[in-house]
Amino acid sequence: MRNLIFSAVLATASLIGMTATATAAEPIEAGKQYVELSSPVPVSKPGKIEVVELFWYGCPHCYHFEPTINPWVKKLPADVHFIRIPAMFGGVWDAHGQLFVTLESMGVEEKVHASIFDAIQNQGKKLAKPDEMAEFLATQGIDKDEFLKAYNSFGVKSQVEKDKKLAMAYQISGVPTMIVNGKYRFDIGSAGGPEQALQVADQLIAKERAAK
Repeated sequence: MRNLIFSAVLATASLIGMTATATAAEPIEAGKQYVELSSPVPVSKPGKIEVVELFWYGCPHCYHFEPTINPWVKKLPADVHFIRIPAMFGGVWDAHGQLFVTLESMGVEEKVHASIFDAIQNQGKKLAKPDEMAEFLATQGIDKDEFLKAYNSFGVKSQVEKDKKLAMAYQISGVPTMIVNGKYRFDIGSAGGPEQALQVADQLIAKERAAK
């Protein structure tokens, strides 16, 4: 497990040094800007083109991707379904993943998502333990007892296990990683940068739409 975490961190850290490019005018190619999964993963909403972003609150690249991906998500057409899934490689990754799943289950994830990123990336907070999470979330208007109850609930723990299995099925090794329609995997490095990653996503969405 320790090696897996280390590999994931290395994969994330290497994103800055990669120089592959993909532009809207340049057709993308499997094996270059993206990888086609050998075994497609079922989507959560059949009939929709699903786009998944796998992330970790402790990942600086994920944090810096936020100002680029969030406006893009807001403009997605009705036939595209976007979801975030926390990557969990053990340790604090799992704690942060369970934090995200808990907030989703409470219907407050969108309200505090940016604040959690800021707390971890800019304020030096670890948010690695439930009580610490609850104390911070109380400053964001989230009831501590309700959060802790949800955090330890069967439903949240079951969803955490489902998300772990999805990440394994996607065969990810670092974050942020994107998956289009359970078939295509790519990241900022393979795409050539944050903007290029979304251009890759746009082309793969169009590819799936044309195949319907």
